[in-house]
Amino acid sequence: MKHIFALITVFTLPALLLAQAKQATLLGRWDDPSIVGSIAYNNRYNEVWSVAVNGHEYAIIGSTKGTHFIDVTNPTQPFEADYIPGKAQGPNIIHRDYKTYKNYIYGVCDEGNSSLQIMDVSTLPDSVRLVSNSSAIIVTTHNIFIDTSRAMLYSLVFGSNQYGYGGMAVLSLANPEQPTFIKKFSNIGGFSFGHIHDAFVRNDTAYLNAGTNGFAVADFSDPSQPKLLGTLTSYPGKGYNHSGWLTTDGQHYYMADETHGSPIKALDVQNLDDIQVLGTFNAEASPTQIPHNAMIACNYLYVSYYYNGLQVFDISDPLNVQRVLYYDTCILPDNTSYEGAWGVNPWLPSGNILISDMQNGLFIFEGIGDNCNAPVSKTNNILKQKLPLQISPQPASEKLVLQLSADTDITNAFAVLMDANMRQVLIQNIDNQDFELKLPASITNGIYFLRVQTMEGVAIKKVLVQR
Repeated sequence: MKHIFALITVFTLPALLLAQAKQATLLGRWDDPSIVGSIAYNNRYNEVWSVAVNGHEYAIIGSTKGTHFIDVTNPTQPFEADYIPGKAQGPNIIHRDYKTYKNYIYGVCDEGNSSLQIMDVSTLPDSVRLVSNSSAIIVTTHNIFIDTSRAMLYSLVFGSNQYGYGGMAVLSLANPEQPTFIKKFSNIGGFSFGHIHDAFVRNDTAYLNAGTNGFAVADFSDPSQPKLLGTLTSYPGKGYNHSGWLTTDGQHYYMADETHGSPIKALDVQNLDDIQVLGTFNAEASPTQIPHNAMIACNYLYVSYYYNGLQVFDISDPLNVQRVLYYDTCILPDNTSYEGAWGVNPWLPSGNILISDMQNGLFIFEGIGDNCNAPVSKTNNILKQKLPLQISPQPASEKLVLQLSADTDITNAFAVLMDANMRQVLIQNIDNQDFELKLPASITNGIYFLRVQTMEGVAIKKVLVQR
């Protein structure tokens, strides 16, 4: 494996105090030059995801070979902790996609005789367990999204031997190791589409990026009979409606069209009968600049911008979006093809930012100091919300049982255990409203503080460990 490191000017000031964007600090890289590139775009890599488990942080990056679990706990020395081969491999593979539910990573591929792979990460750092590699429901699909609060998986650009290609499909994860097919759609309430390219779903409300058909919002409370809530089929800079992300308060949606020169759109989605475009913005790069995936953490929009790498925008004021951080991972000249930064992930508890570059592998950047994923943060509105949380037993010996309300959104939720000096001793993703946090043997008797953070708020509880 090849590891490359660089030191860049450190970015520490809050974004709102900066007059211009700063270059991000590169902490580390991981790349495997032996992986073959695709015949379409010479991309060895595709999507990146993240998980924190048993005190370690991991980047999950897809390649033409399969899925690589990279330990980034020490971001300056990333290493491959485990690898799951793809059912389909080789130079015909372009796309893979990943999402998390409970202690499972769900992975799909859009080429070849592929499958829905279910991977159990609860046994890391020892290994990853491949739970299922079945093609019974999904053979190929382009993207997936999981509504963790409802245990529903949405399969986009859905392809399967049994159910056919196109449209979108909904699967239940009531049994996480054995998903069940519910229904496939190509029309919702009169909104017809050849496919849905990507989606963001929260509490049964699905925000659908429908390619050339535009944007739509649907209610999937009854997943067999969704209801159309609103559409946006004409808007400034319209192209191929590719992806987007909803703000924590649910008031705004940031949408990326995968079309060269098309800007990102800030949408007001408070009134779904009248969705408004508040403004547009871009990476301040070439006329052919093109965004790919966009994701939100706190008041920041993180975008993988193909030829222009990592781009971060302060969206605290949707009428005045500011570009605050960047790093160009792509050494190729700007082009009208698709190369460079594919995926972005800003949700590690450390606050570090991940980028997957199609040709150059994994990049790990120092996060914005104001990132709400970090164990200590003071300025974001989410932290003003008190999160209902019950913990037991007290005192604790081998484990802590965390109980959140049944309707708590646990997307990107995590727990941090700190000692009496507020030093972090354990980080763990939360994958269920009733969650068991195992206490490793290295944690000795004494008083600790447990910090639990979700998309909806934060809670801090005192914990007594007595063994």
